[in-house]
Amino acid sequence: LKVVIIDTDLIGRKNHRFPNLACMKLSGYHKGRGDDVALKTDYEGLDKFDWVYLSKVFTDTEVPESILGMENVSYGGTGFFYDKAPKLPDEVEHHMPDYHLYDYWVNEQIKSGKKRSDFKYYLDYSIGFTTRGCFRQCEFCVNRNYKKVVCHSPLDEFLDLSRKKICLLDDNVLGSPHWREILEELQSTGKPFQYKQGMDERLLTDEKCKVIFNSKYDGDYIFAFDNVADYDLIEKKLQLLRKYTDKIPKFYTFCGFDREDKWDAEFWKQDLWDSWKRIELLMKYQCLPYIMRFNRYEESPYRGTYINLAAWCNQPSAFKKKSYREFVEYQQSRHQKECSEMRYLKQVEKDMPELTERYFDMKFMDFARLED
Repeated sequence: LKVVIIDTDLIGRKNHRFPNLACMKLSGYHKGRGDDVALKTDYEGLDKFDWVYLSKVFTDTEVPESILGMENVSYGGTGFFYDKAPKLPDEVEHHMPDYHLYDYWVNEQIKSGKKRSDFKYYLDYSIGFTTRGCFRQCEFCVNRNYKKVVCHSPLDEFLDLSRKKICLLDDNVLGSPHWREILEELQSTGKPFQYKQGMDERLLTDEKCKVIFNSKYDGDYIFAFDNVADYDLIEKKLQLLRKYTDKIPKFYTFCGFDREDKWDAEFWKQDLWDSWKRIELLMKYQCLPYIMRFNRYEESPYRGTYINLAAWCNQPSAFKKKSYREFVEYQQSRHQKECSEMRYLKQVEKDMPELTERYFDMKFMDFARLED
């Protein structure tokens, strides 16, 4: 068969830096059957192929509707179906990914002047899930229909020994009763590994900290602080974490989601308070927030402030050196007229002076000095 695979996020988004695992598994499966497989980066001439697979991760990636109705087209992924995405057949899901599917595209990108490091996940990593699912059932999460963490794939199912590193996409590995066996198997490879989706800080224990922080870990330790209601528990676990590592972890910090489904003016003000309160706690323990905005932040009267927050927090070099106010003032210094960042700051100063006074001048480095 002549098979074409289309990673729609590759076409519809800028700076695509992570391969689509489903696409690589489909390619591996069909190549194993002897089929002729190619990655296609446009939607032209699809009627010439026996089968066309489309996959996307992001819901806002646009795909021509006319393509989806073609008889030889099959499509899937969270980008199309979110939490109701159909699963791949077992013979595909548990097939070794084709890590060479993107080779030609990556080489062309590098030839055009882009950095090799921008494509490290295409070139250097084995990628897969050792577990699937999570018991938290957060309303906003793509995994909200799961009720527990289950073992999914043995490591050798997706481990390419020629690749230097391992990237795990597990949803909540620390929620698995087999977490120790999984981590020890990863350690036994001698390869650096990372959990790209983050780990559940609330589940840390002394035992888990000893294993995690003595691993050959790749990049930032990533956790999440999604709900201010977990404040006391998160602080307790941050104190535990600091017994075992002096590295600077990163915390996905989710904001702009109304758990009471009101979405009124009072919610948006309270959400900013809750966001800054979490940022302050992370600063206190020398951790980095990474702001993740629920898409309805666009409806907020403080939409610009959410953009400012992400711009400040998600650039560690800026966050470590400047207070929020200093960050905005630096942006203003680059403009002759009042910039949008400054307008957003003044709006919050006017509407929430107490928040401004408490949080806008706090600095990461000041907390470091207090700790010393």
